[in-house]
Amino acid sequence: MIDWGWIASNLDDIWEATLQHLFHSVLAVGIGLVVSFALSLVALRWKAAYGPITWVTGVLYTIPSIALFTFLVPVFGLTSIWTAQVALVSYTLLILVRNIVAGIRSVPDHVVEASRGMGMTEARIFREVQLPLALPAIIAGVRVAAVTTIGLVTLTVIVGQGGYGLFILRGIGRRFLTEALVGTVGAVLMAVVVDRALVALERAATPWARRRAA
Repeated sequence: MIDWGWIASNLDDIWEATLQHLFHSVLAVGIGLVVSFALSLVALRWKAAYGPITWVTGVLYTIPSIALFTFLVPVFGLTSIWTAQVALVSYTLLILVRNIVAGIRSVPDHVVEASRGMGMTEARIFREVQLPLALPAIIAGVRVAAVTTIGLVTLTVIVGQGGYGLFILRGIGRRFLTEALVGTVGAVLMAVVVDRALVALERAATPWARRRAA
C-alpha cells in the first residue's frame, strides 16, 4: 500500500531531490555534448581518428556504472560532485559522438557542393548548412543520452549526491515501498518529460522536416 500521508509530509524533500536529480542530469548531458562535439569535429576533420575515438568512448560505455563510480572515488573523493559527473559524462560520449558524426556525414554531397558554388566558406557551410540538417540526428542522440543519464543519476547516491536515488536506497533499506516508489516513479516521469521536451525542441528547430514529412 502507498502511504499518501508520508508523501504529503515530505513534499519539500521530494522537490529538493527532483532539483538535484535534474541538475546532475542536465549538467552531465551538457558537458557531454560539448566534449562530444569537440571529439566529433576531430573525427570529421581527420577520418582516421573516428575509430580510436569511438573505441575509447565505447570502452567507457561498457564499464559497469557502480564499478566506474568506485574507480573514481580515490581520484575525486567519495562525496565529490566530480566523481558523479565524470562517470555520468563518460556514458554520454559514445552515443553523442556517433550521432553527431552520422548526422553531419548524412548531409548530401550535392548540397555541400552547391553551397561551395555559392561562395560559402567551409566554416559557414558547416554552421549554416551541415549543422542544421544534422539536427534531427544530433537531438536523437541527446534524447538517448538524456534518458540514460537520468536513470544513472539514481546511482549517484552512493557517492553522496542525492537525487531520487536517495529515496530508492532508503526505501529498500527500510523495506518501505512508498519511499522506494517515489524515487523510481520520479525518475521515470522525469525521463519521459525530458524526452518529450526534446522532441518538441527538435520539431521547433527543424520545421522543414515536418513539411517534408507532410
